[in-house]
Amino acid sequence: MKRREARKIAVQTLYQVDIAKTDWRQALNNIVGDRHTDPFLEQLVSGAVEHLAEIDRRIEQAVSHWSLDRLSRVDHAILRLAVYELHYMQETPPAVVINEAVELGKAFGTEKNGKFINGVLGKVVKQGAEE
Repeated sequence: MKRREARKIAVQTLYQVDIAKTDWRQALNNIVGDRHTDPFLEQLVSGAVEHLAEIDRRIEQAVSHWSLDRLSRVDHAILRLAVYELHYMQETPPAVVINEAVELGKAFGTEKNGKFINGVLGKVVKQGAEE
């Protein structure tokens, strides 16, 4: 499975976990069914769920004039995935992670979603560098 496809499925899984309050394994199974999942996909989802509180704290700091409740659930899922990958995996260059998240925002939303995600993740990266 290509990483772009894994990220797309990870966003769908995180969205389902958020909406249905279901276990990430069950949510992932609902999406991929009997297809084999790869380790990268499972690491993205399990890691994002495991570090959800810290990830949301970082997102909230970056959207200083917004509450997380104002974010669309899809944008929130994309941001959670990207922040996890930026801060906990660190094997992919930040510019690539941000670009992938922007493309997911455009795919699941509009050009505006992509721009919003780009701005938030730019702040997250800057804040991470200042820590």
